[in-house]
Amino acid sequence: MGLRERLIEALGSPEAHSKEQSIERGKALRASVPREAHAQWAPAVDRPDPVALLRSQGKTRVQALLPLRYERMSASAFTFYRGGALIMASDLAETQSTGINVQACGDAHISNFGLFYSPERRTVFDINDFDETLPGPWEWDVKRLAASVEICGRDNGFKKKQRKAAVLACAQGYREGMARFAEMGHLDVWYAHLDVDSLRAKVATGLTAKAAKKADKVIAKAKGKNNARAIQKLTEVVDGELRVVSDPPVIVPMRDLVSKQPKGHMIERFDEQAIERLMQGVLSEYRSTLTPHKQLLVNEYTVVDVAHKVVGVGSVGTRAWIVVMQGADSNDPLVLQVKEAQESVLERFVGKSKFKQHGQRVVEGQRAMQTASDMLLGWCRLPGEDGKRRDYYVRQLWDGKGSIDLSLLNPDQLCKLAKACGWTLAHAHARTGDRFAIAAYLGNSDKFDKAIAEFADAYAYQNEADYQRFMAAYEAGELV
Repeated sequence: MGLRERLIEALGSPEAHSKEQSIERGKALRASVPREAHAQWAPAVDRPDPVALLRSQGKTRVQALLPLRYERMSASAFTFYRGGALIMASDLAETQSTGINVQACGDAHISNFGLFYSPERRTVFDINDFDETLPGPWEWDVKRLAASVEICGRDNGFKKKQRKAAVLACAQGYREGMARFAEMGHLDVWYAHLDVDSLRAKVATGLTAKAAKKADKVIAKAKGKNNARAIQKLTEVVDGELRVVSDPPVIVPMRDLVSKQPKGHMIERFDEQAIERLMQGVLSEYRSTLTPHKQLLVNEYTVVDVAHKVVGVGSVGTRAWIVVMQGADSNDPLVLQVKEAQESVLERFVGKSKFKQHGQRVVEGQRAMQTASDMLLGWCRLPGEDGKRRDYYVRQLWDGKGSIDLSLLNPDQLCKLAKACGWTLAHAHARTGDRFAIAAYLGNSDKFDKAIAEFADAYAYQNEADYQRFMAAYEAGELV
């Protein structure tokens, strides 16, 4: 046996999963899972109660913050949908899929796409929430995104025809994006990205001058959300040192969480030793997950204050901290977010993560799906007030991050944004799954697009029914 043969035997033959075989596989899957089948949605006879699913998540969260979570979810059917990733994951597990897995986002709704800085300080558009990421069916992400577009359109008061156009654009963006990535080499797929200028060109075409001005304002605001802005907004100077400004229950400095505080405080209380352990964990364990040259950078900063900060809708109740650090002087700040990573909502249905540490699961999933990720991503396992160690991931709090105010979009703008999100999701999946098989399965027709639009419409009605069930429980006080 020659060297080439020995290497192939040891490392695996590249011919075993060739592009041609993947294409054949993708086309063959149309027989067992017709593209039209993705239109189907009907709740299972034994479908779990959505309120019971939310309660099950609440068991591992800060109990005093659950009322705030439910309050945020109660604002509309759309905010309820945003917080109900577990509900939809449970439903998607009952739908047909091709069996092609990718690194799934797990919560790919339209609000989880946005702007942020790449390490090269380039503003890019990509998925920006990976709390639920796990390998899973690509269809689940597409359906969650498409349904969110439909529900967003309903929330904005758009007509049925306008909403359908936006969902079709979303599915088309995914399908055409995957087809394009299937024509590219592996390196080109990994390097591909949608920067802010490209996004503006996609979304702003045909916009009025007023709408284009709004788009530019969103971009400018994102670019201004950096460490300096975080310091300006979240801190004050006390006795010559930076201190986080208290704004309970959303922001509570660590100094206000010591055990001598009133028992009725909104969140957990810590003794001074617990605070010290938390600080040491952030300084040591997190730093150990960074590459040596990034450790050198972080080591130049000193922690000056820590606070608990509530974030998001679905994330409310998980433990999240901000760590204010100072470098050369007060004009050289670094603000990190240390956010708890619990079990992904997908795990109940696709199996456990290969990573035993959920913070690492989130970070590795994000790195796999994004072209450019925060260079300071890391993870740690920290002790809580009860002595129990919990998993966290760490990132910069604001690093050019910006989100689009969906309530201000008109129907045409929603179409263009939805298409950009579809392309972006396809890119994440193309990086981590068999793009040749997925593209071949989808094909060049709009059969899949129409099926997804039908599914999104049907699932939006399901979401409205679930929202009404939730609101009845919320108003009756059954959730607290």
